[in-house]
Amino acid sequence: MKKALFLSYFWPPSGKASLLQPLRLVSYLPDFQIIPTVVTVKEETFTEKDSSLLSLVPTDLRVIRTKSWEPFNLYRKFLGKSKDEKLFASETISNDNSSPAHKFSVWLRMNLFVPDARIGWYPYAVNEGSKLLARGKFDFIITNGPPHSTHLIGKTLSKAFKIPLISIFIDPWTDIAYYQGMKRSRITVALDNKFEKDVVTHASLLFFATPATRGNFIEKYPAFRNKMHVMYWGYDADAFKGINIAANQQFGYKTITHAGNIFDYQNPARFWQMISKRIAGGESYKICFIGSVSPMVKKSITEYGLDNVTEYLGFLPYKDMLQHIQNSDYLLVCATEKRHIPGKLFEYMHTGNPIIAFADENPDIEYLLNKTGSGRVYSYNESGNTFFDNFTAKPRYTKEALQFDRKVLTAQFAELLNQL
Repeated sequence: MKKALFLSYFWPPSGKASLLQPLRLVSYLPDFQIIPTVVTVKEETFTEKDSSLLSLVPTDLRVIRTKSWEPFNLYRKFLGKSKDEKLFASETISNDNSSPAHKFSVWLRMNLFVPDARIGWYPYAVNEGSKLLARGKFDFIITNGPPHSTHLIGKTLSKAFKIPLISIFIDPWTDIAYYQGMKRSRITVALDNKFEKDVVTHASLLFFATPATRGNFIEKYPAFRNKMHVMYWGYDADAFKGINIAANQQFGYKTITHAGNIFDYQNPARFWQMISKRIAGGESYKICFIGSVSPMVKKSITEYGLDNVTEYLGFLPYKDMLQHIQNSDYLLVCATEKRHIPGKLFEYMHTGNPIIAFADENPDIEYLLNKTGSGRVYSYNESGNTFFDNFTAKPRYTKEALQFDRKVLTAQFAELLNQL
């Protein structure tokens, strides 16, 4: 058996969607002769909590929690929010809020915290990781980001103890979509680029959630292409056990659901306009949002007269979210750019419900939906009107969809680790 030190900032009871893939990865690694030890934070104050995810953590998994300095309490105080008031990712970087305090807080976030606002975990994680590595033998250090500061922690430990570093990139780093239109100083950008290059250069293996992201990194760092691989976000088939798969309930309307955070730059305004026209023509729809919704998206919902058919469910525990998307009639994806595949897309595909996606120049999403026969992609300049007239999704559990089960993806991941 080999041993891996696994660094992940987010961990249950955090309800952060991006922890689901690393959580299942470490759960399945022992099946492939790799025993992980997880280092994470004691408490993070930004995300909603989902205690139900604790049941997914293997009882024999060693999890070590450290302190971390987070800037979000200062952020709340600066904006006049109470210590316990929830923060929403889609609002913290929204351009719709023109208040000086908000604008200044965004500038601070984009320039003062490099590579991200979780850099305060660095000294605590390096200290704890050093103790573990000094006391016992580990074969790998695996880092999961964002936050990409986790990769810096892994690089520091890897160099100090001469242990291979494996870095998993769920999202791009230096040119992630929400940096577009943001004011970042030249010094900040240069430092961020240096950090990214240092990790890419040092890591033994690099995994990316989409082929386009891997291609982008190959363009930037062609000398390291052979150690770059794709590991899709995937879905957890076991999580769907116990989910009611009854036929969609008939309430006299069709439910359209978007699960996950949706930002200003992901607003399909023409889609809302089209739904409004269909309702005016006598059809009945209900729009549901699970997760945080940006101010600009809410404004469009209001502008097109959809408030009375829209429900903002906010954060839902994972099982409740799966149950809701399973019993929806249509599932909505709003991708950012060509390197972005929302994690919920894979869980959507597993439901067998029709998926309508909006994305500009995103061949990866188009490939996945066409391959599994589960949906269609439209540009943000289109309304998607034809989707409701002539699209029928393929049944669940097709051979094409089953390959994205996280057990299958973990097997592929472990095989590459064992070849090191």
